[in-house]
Amino acid sequence: MKKISLKEVEDIRYTKREELDLRVNGAYEGKERHILVCRGTGCTSSNSPEILEEFNRLIKEKGIENVRVILTGCFGLCSKGPIVIVRPDDTFYSHVKPEDCQEIIEKHILGGEKVQRLLCKDVDGKIYERLDDLPFYKKQLRIALKNCGVINPENIEEYIAFDGFKALEKVLTSMTQDEVIQEILDSGLRGRGGAGFPTGKKWGFVKIEEEKEKYVVCNADEGDPGAFMDRSILEGDPHSVIEAMAIAGYAVGAQRGFIYVRAEYPIAVQRLRTAIEQEREYGFLGENIFGTDFSFDVEVRLGAGAFVCGEETALLESIEGRRGQPRLKPPFPAHSGLWGKPTLINNVETYANITRIILNGAKWYASIGTETSKGTKVFALGGNVNNVGLVEVPMGTTLREIVYDIGGGIPKGRAFKAAQTGGPSGGCIPEQYLDVKIDYESLKEIGCMMGSGGLIVMDDTKCMVNIAKFYLDFTVSESCGKCTPCRIGTKRMYEILEKICQGQGTEEDLVNLDTLAHGVAKASVCGLGQTAPNPVLSTMRFFKDEYIEHVHDKNCRAKECKELTKIEIDPQKCKGCHMCTKVCPVNAINGEIGKVHEIDQSKCIKCRSCMATCPFKAIG
Repeated sequence: MKKISLKEVEDIRYTKREELDLRVNGAYEGKERHILVCRGTGCTSSNSPEILEEFNRLIKEKGIENVRVILTGCFGLCSKGPIVIVRPDDTFYSHVKPEDCQEIIEKHILGGEKVQRLLCKDVDGKIYERLDDLPFYKKQLRIALKNCGVINPENIEEYIAFDGFKALEKVLTSMTQDEVIQEILDSGLRGRGGAGFPTGKKWGFVKIEEEKEKYVVCNADEGDPGAFMDRSILEGDPHSVIEAMAIAGYAVGAQRGFIYVRAEYPIAVQRLRTAIEQEREYGFLGENIFGTDFSFDVEVRLGAGAFVCGEETALLESIEGRRGQPRLKPPFPAHSGLWGKPTLINNVETYANITRIILNGAKWYASIGTETSKGTKVFALGGNVNNVGLVEVPMGTTLREIVYDIGGGIPKGRAFKAAQTGGPSGGCIPEQYLDVKIDYESLKEIGCMMGSGGLIVMDDTKCMVNIAKFYLDFTVSESCGKCTPCRIGTKRMYEILEKICQGQGTEEDLVNLDTLAHGVAKASVCGLGQTAPNPVLSTMRFFKDEYIEHVHDKNCRAKECKELTKIEIDPQKCKGCHMCTKVCPVNAINGEIGKVHEIDQSKCIKCRSCMATCPFKAIG
């Protein structure tokens, strides 16, 4: 087995340093050029593996020297994928197809001429040739995502070149356990899984336990609808998480770690396993790491995709081979966790910050963010926003900045209505709070929560009662059923919401819904049930008028609740273009070309295809 020395590690860093300049700064003026191709899940689903193969085939076929094709993780701007970056000139190509590779090779690589039609076009139509010039990146600060889109996550030497394992080396050779924990405490890092508990404090709780056998666990069971933060980190920079787990193991006195990741993340699982094998081969995992008396190893455990296993004790139950159900607390995992032993549990994003804190210092990290929420936060930005993707911003950045400056605003010029933070456990932020700072305390003050980082933007076509019903449907199906408040209470809440959306709701239903929501939140055993009512409570607080309209007026202003919707054509706006008749799946629209059309209400199924198609906005 290959096990490299400290000197060999430094040699790798030194020989790869030019690549660092090339990838990050575009400053390397050497002969070699790199074509970076995103191989995150989003781009992979859009044929980026074929793009990689085609580039390599063309380079080999044409005998081109000093050009390498690099597989990378997510660049962040998923709505522009598949993404290809050519370095050192940092040219950004978007929506690339396998058949475009030949033109890029012949024009750009061989001819020195950029392929204009593939250059990235922003929301305003302006073309940006370089990735760093895009407004999407201007207000971001990448710490947890530092290597995503930069290195090949399947090549350990590229990770080493970007200061990989330098933090672990520093910790093992020059810091005590208490010094490591104090550094994390002083940084102000809080758990990024949703609760925001001080990370250093949690590490300290495990360290003081006298048990000889302890464990370090990484919670990678990311289950919120629309969330892909942890997945992207594992796909783009798996070594950073494993290195951080080893640092945590040293700090708390553990020699064994587990990464619990859902099997629905095949690329992340494959890259984690590759990273672990490489680290064992190079000696970064295993016995006597860096020649010290510290030993540590990691293994991957797959979850079947149960949302409740994101709760730490349910996760532990699953690792132990039992059904994922939460345990009563106390005792907390720090005292009695995996197999009854002291266990440290942090999520992927929390670990992804550790190496930078160790290398740059607690003061550096604490200087970023707000007084009580330090550092950055990664968000999966989705929904009705132009720039769907992965973003990392300093704590304290406003929601408006994320939606409009980074996200590029709402498609088709529609109005912002709400943003859902924290997934099924979070709340809806209305337009009046667009300038709220995104940090733990500010969101809590308005009845919402940070959550793990899902951020779903909604425009004025969304019904907030229906949104609450959607999230309740999810939590009902994901409840483990262990406690009655969650098992029965969420089901009753869903039934009331369904009744309201069908036009059968009463004033009494609104009272019962509010009472049930507060009861479920107070009486449920774990975080799933305790936070399940949040979407209902926040929408009832900020969008009470929509609930009243559903109950009293039997009307859904957004026309999403079919039983409360009547779709009609405005005769003043209709031009008789016939576009609506072409998309109607049930032939419910009548009218001759050039004349006003009508909708047969007895046939209409309220699919809204006609509304989306009408170029004159005559249907509503």
